[in-house]
Amino acid sequence: MNVSEDMIRQIVREILSEQSPSNQPVENFVKEKDKSGILKIQTDTVICEPFEQDGVKLKDVVTLDEAPHMGCGIMELDHTDFEWTLVYDEYDLVLEGTLEIEIDGRVLSAKPGEIIYIPENSHIHFKTLSKTRYAYFTYPANWQERLKNKEK
Repeated sequence: MNVSEDMIRQIVREILSEQSPSNQPVENFVKEKDKSGILKIQTDTVICEPFEQDGVKLKDVVTLDEAPHMGCGIMELDHTDFEWTLVYDEYDLVLEGTLEIEIDGRVLSAKPGEIIYIPENSHIHFKTLSKTRYAYFTYPANWQERLKNKEK
């Protein structure tokens, strides 16, 4: 029997849905939640979802209820150039590929195991020449609210 990556993901989803109380959202990745509030996320099980443009996918892996101060997720960029202005501070830990950040005509790049810090109010271009996957950590966690307020 051939076991594919998709089959393993489907099995994990089914197990998680059986263990999740009916009032809790079912996640499509492995997350352990200790009663102390400590979370452990298995990043290689996170399936990213399409974002605003082709070649950009992401998945927030913590909720505001779980972590009201800091956000965290996984982002995948595939042969793309993605422009963004941050209304929050962000750290990016590259998991695979090479992440390039262009700001004011300069390019900073990071490979697996390297971290890039991007301060609030930076206008940047995320760039990748191949598929790149990284974990992002944002402060504050509710940056979407800040973005809405800034657009008003």
